[in-house]
Amino acid sequence: MDAAFKALADPVRRQLLDRLRDRNGQTLRELCAGLDMARQSVSKHLAVLEGAELVTTARQGREKLHYLNAAPINAIAERWISRFDRERAHALADLKRALEQPTMDSDSTDSTTFVYTTYIRTTPERLWQALTDPAFTRRYWGVSFGTDWTPGSPMTWTETGATTEDPEQVVLVHEPHRRLAYTWHTFSPQWAEANGIDEELRARLASERRSRVTFDLEPEGDRVKLTVTHEFDGADTLKSMCSQGWPAILSSLKTLLETGEPLA
Repeated sequence: MDAAFKALADPVRRQLLDRLRDRNGQTLRELCAGLDMARQSVSKHLAVLEGAELVTTARQGREKLHYLNAAPINAIAERWISRFDRERAHALADLKRALEQPTMDSDSTDSTTFVYTTYIRTTPERLWQALTDPAFTRRYWGVSFGTDWTPGSPMTWTETGATTEDPEQVVLVHEPHRRLAYTWHTFSPQWAEANGIDEELRARLASERRSRVTFDLEPEGDRVKLTVTHEFDGADTLKSMCSQGWPAILSSLKTLLETGEPLA
């Protein structure tokens, strides 16, 4: 946390994070636009943010894209806010933003990709098991998968007692201990009923193009860097839900692997 607080102390670095909050996945050139400083200086600030894990990067062709990483901020919130009424805090923050900020065009903040990076004190083999073994996934996620994990194979999702099947629920990439990718599940009426989702929300989710999620594992000493990339079609409903859900899921995964118990 010390590195995160030190990085956030600089107003330029906060400005860079604000820019990524407004539009995630920018190149260095895009982040430099409109800033009265040399490209090299911006690059140095980004290096500090990356070192503090507040920014993570991903290659897209020949370009290096920068993403705001919520993991350190989420860890701070878990440490000091978890004992309070989190939903009330969120509601007050939403009210404050609504009163203080002008209405924004939703297109200006749109990003079709959610990226989250966390570092877990474990081994690639153990983390891989936690991502694929139903005995693990049920503990921190409440979900279990039925598949042989061969690329192209179908997957079943079982959550809160409801099993979802669809020919388009498939494994995309399976490189043990390195990379895993699959398409997201179908929003069936059975799934919605089991999870307390009303029909209006389910219909909105079902109307969106199917998304995909990728897990990249990179060993770094006694830790593993886990990067989760969730790609959407640009629609807002599922992206908003998953962007709020992934930090909690991955925090619980990290806690389970490091302590033996998931978050309560």
